[in-house]
Amino acid sequence: MALSDTFSPGLTPVTGQGSSVSNREDLTDTLTILAPEETPVLSSASKQKANATFVEWTVDSLAAPSTDGITEGADVASFTDKFASRARLGNYVQKFRRDFMVSDLQEAVDSVGPAKVAQAEAKAIRELKRDVEATLLSDNDRQAETGALPYKLRGLKQWLASDNTDVPAEYETPGDSRSTAGAAIDESAFNAIIQSIYRENGEANNLTLIADTKLRQQLADYARFVGTAGNLGTPSNSEGIRRVSTEMGSTTIRLSIEIYQSDFGTVSIVNMNPDTAPDTSAQDHGYLINPAYYGVHELIPMGSSRLPNLGGGERGFVDCALTLGVYAPQAHGIIT
Repeated sequence: MALSDTFSPGLTPVTGQGSSVSNREDLTDTLTILAPEETPVLSSASKQKANATFVEWTVDSLAAPSTDGITEGADVASFTDKFASRARLGNYVQKFRRDFMVSDLQEAVDSVGPAKVAQAEAKAIRELKRDVEATLLSDNDRQAETGALPYKLRGLKQWLASDNTDVPAEYETPGDSRSTAGAAIDESAFNAIIQSIYRENGEANNLTLIADTKLRQQLADYARFVGTAGNLGTPSNSEGIRRVSTEMGSTTIRLSIEIYQSDFGTVSIVNMNPDTAPDTSAQDHGYLINPAYYGVHELIPMGSSRLPNLGGGERGFVDCALTLGVYAPQAHGIIT
C-alpha cells in the first residue's frame, strides 16, 4: 500500500554546486490542490435511508381522459382495475471507498500543508465525493453482486435512456425530452425539452440544469446573437458583430444565464463538475432534472474508519454505500 513518507526515493546527494549547496530553501506554507470539487447532483438530491442492497419504488399513472359521456339509465356493466398500470422500479446500492495512510515519521515531522493523518483523511473524503458524483451522472447500468463483480448502481444517464428493459415504455423518458443528436442545441430545441417534461405532469416545473462547459456556453448565446454591420437584426457571421441584451444605463455586460424562465417552468442552471462528467472530451452533456423526482438512498452514510496501527503509521479508509432513486424517469430530460 502506498503511503505518505518523509523521503524521496529518487533524491541523490547534491555536489559540485560550490557555495550554493548551503543556501537555505524558501518553501512557503502554501499548498495548492487544483481540481474541480463541486458535486451539484449529490448535494442537491434529497437524502433517504436505504434498508437493503436493492432499493425499489412504485410508479403509477392515470387513465387517459374520456369525453364519451354516459347514456341515461345505463348501468355499470364492467369494472376497471385502477392499479393495473403500476410498476416497480429499483436500483442496486453501490459501495465506494478511499483509503489513506501516513507513516509514523511523517506524522512527527513538520511539513507544508501539513501532511498529517487528519489531512489525509479529509482528502480521501473529498475524493470519495467526486467518485459518487461521477457514478450518479454515469451511463453505468445496475449490476448485482456475484462475488467476482460488485454491486453497481444505474447512473442518471442510463436511467434517462430508452433501452432499460425493466422500465415500462409509459414510464421511460420521452424521446422529446432527450436531445442526443450531438449538435449544438438552440433555444427552440431547449424549450421543446422543457415543454415535453411539462406534458408529462402538467406542472410548471422548477427544473435544474446540470450543464458541462460547452453546453453552458451555448446557453449563454441565447441572450445574444451575431449580426451584419448593415442589418444587426439579421443573424449572420459575415461581419462578426455581436448584439447583447442588457439593461439600459448598465456598464456591465452579462454573458451568463443562471435562471431561464420559459412558458412551462423555470430552469436554474449550474455548472457540472468537469472531472465527473460522463464524457469529459465532448463537454456537452446536460441533465434537466426535477428535484422532486430523484434522490439518494444511503445504506451506509459517508464516514471514516481508522484501522490498527501495526507499527508503520496511522491508516484508515472512508466509505459509503448508496444508490440513485429516479422516481419518475419521464420527469427529467437529457442533452448530449
